[in-house]
Amino acid sequence: MPRIAYVNGRYVAHSDASVHIEDRGYQFADGVYEVCEVARGYIVDSKRHLDRLDRSLSELRIDWPINRAALVHVMREVVRRNRVRNGLVYLQVTRGVAPRDHFFPAPGTRSALVVTAKRSDPAVLAAKAANGLKVITVPENRWDRVDIKSVGLLPNVLARQQAKEAGAQEAWFVDPDGTVKEGAATNAWIVTKDGVLVTRPADHGILRGITRTTLMEVAQKLGLKVEERGFTVDEAKSAKEAFITAATMVVMPIVAIDGLPVANGHPGSVALSLREAFFDVAEKIQA
Repeated sequence: MPRIAYVNGRYVAHSDASVHIEDRGYQFADGVYEVCEVARGYIVDSKRHLDRLDRSLSELRIDWPINRAALVHVMREVVRRNRVRNGLVYLQVTRGVAPRDHFFPAPGTRSALVVTAKRSDPAVLAAKAANGLKVITVPENRWDRVDIKSVGLLPNVLARQQAKEAGAQEAWFVDPDGTVKEGAATNAWIVTKDGVLVTRPADHGILRGITRTTLMEVAQKLGLKVEERGFTVDEAKSAKEAFITAATMVVMPIVAIDGLPVANGHPGSVALSLREAFFDVAEKIQA
């Protein structure tokens, strides 16, 4: 069955989907996006994702392309038309189409909306979790407003490619003082020797991950303590466990950092238990 995309009011074949050459997302990365997990026929944490979308749009002074209830309907319809039971739904909003100029376009220019969905195989993700992932560290070189989920992701792309070429699956951005910020597409966590979960505060310098937020509720349900504080690369390398979180992978154990094993080099029980419990705690709407 061919994939279906939603583009500015129309459901079209994915292969035919297109935006105007002067869409500001294409020319200026002047837009934002969200990715929601689809699991067991449900869209996961959609309310929090749309709350964050609202914040990102507000920070960039971009209008909603359609109202929130209509966007939820479109998301569900795209998931339904693509018959996605497990996978993700992606939505992107840009400032719209206008003659190329750094100034904002004329008042009344409509923001542009694209929504797509694709399937994933839970067995493949489970196998990755069972084996664990590897990360490398790279110097922080992004703009200061990474709290906005902007489509301007070139540093993230280069970091992910560097990780791939090093035989890893993710890259952690690191401040000059050696403190880990976050992954190129994930939030970073460690588990201390005392079993405390540690992740950097999301008030500045990182994206407030939706999966990260929900995971704190999962940890509470499992009776685990969470500390929001910075941690260094050296602390991560000597931790009991390390893991990353994102809507596209939920929780993934990290088994090596810069080629050195974390603990015994195998996925840790805390990360796996958090992964197992996540779906039952997360907010869900029927797709």
